[in-house]
Amino acid sequence: MTAAGAAATAAVFTWVGMVVAISFLEVPLKFRAPGVTVRIGLGIGRLVFRGLNTAEAILATVLLVSAAAAQLPPARVIAAAATAIAVLLVQLAVVRPRLSRRSDRVLAGEDAPRSRAHYAYVGLELVKVAALLATGIFLLAR
Repeated sequence: MTAAGAAATAAVFTWVGMVVAISFLEVPLKFRAPGVTVRIGLGIGRLVFRGLNTAEAILATVLLVSAAAAQLPPARVIAAAATAIAVLLVQLAVVRPRLSRRSDRVLAGEDAPRSRAHYAYVGLELVKVAALLATGIFLLAR
């Protein structure tokens, strides 16, 4: 494996680990902690997801740059990586703004109804994790 291939593989598995740890472990547990209200949880969540999304953008960039520096990867690697990056872009451009509007209302003291956008975000997280795992496995198989 080339250095660029190793960097791409490391970026992919770091990315998938961060998404699984935060989206599927930290978030559900946070709201079970004693004294954590919905408002406190949302405030923490905004900070955590801002950091996660920043890290994801950096890792996606590392993946793209590494793939460009390496020999042209097989179509399946490109398709899986493109899927993960496209999902991230949809989350950032479409779903996160909807979630932010709702959390703004709750943090301002309004009793806003639960947002269906959370379900969209979780569904997209599942697709992204699957795409990242496929990308990593395809890279390792090279």
